[in-house]
Amino acid sequence: MDIYGANGHAKVIIEIIEELDYEVSNIYDDDLSISTTLDYSVNSVYNSSTNLFIAIGNNLVRREFVRKFVRKFNISTYPILIHPKAVISKRATIKEGTVIMTGVSVNSEVKIGKHCIINTNASIDHDCIIDDFAHISPNVALAGNVEVGEGTHVGIGACVIQGVRIGKWCTIGAGAVVIKDIPDGATVVGNPGRIIKIKDINE
Repeated sequence: MDIYGANGHAKVIIEIIEELDYEVSNIYDDDLSISTTLDYSVNSVYNSSTNLFIAIGNNLVRREFVRKFVRKFNISTYPILIHPKAVISKRATIKEGTVIMTGVSVNSEVKIGKHCIINTNASIDHDCIIDDFAHISPNVALAGNVEVGEGTHVGIGACVIQGVRIGKWCTIGAGAVVIKDIPDGATVVGNPGRIIKIKDINE
């Protein structure tokens, strides 16, 4: 399997691939100052691959690379990576390009979109919907029937009560407790969570 990205997030991706007994074939990154990561060489010139995982932590940058690879190399399918110590309901749906890290729990009829990051020890309860390019950080707890919009980053240790809808490209701060719906582009902090700014996601 090839990997695009060679920074901290990529190190976790590499170790998941190793845990799954897959081979890391090539690692690529635009940053010419990175020549190795973990025990692997890093190349700056990407050659088209049919088995590529995009290991970029920033949601917006990850989306831009997906679009770039579609335009330039016609890559439209990506593997799914699930750490063997994650617990995933057989009724959950997970789409391509998504990684689920160690200790994660995903319960019944959860739907997780494309190129999402479900990070260490996150808990996602029944009937949640996580849209494309979202990042659910370590130790986040989502109660049942929560919706998280495209590109939204739910910060480390945040909690969201049941039935809440969080819009697209939001930032939920570390440790925030979200008890009501959040509009697109909002930044939320605190307990209870309060909106401190809203950006135009169409900019």
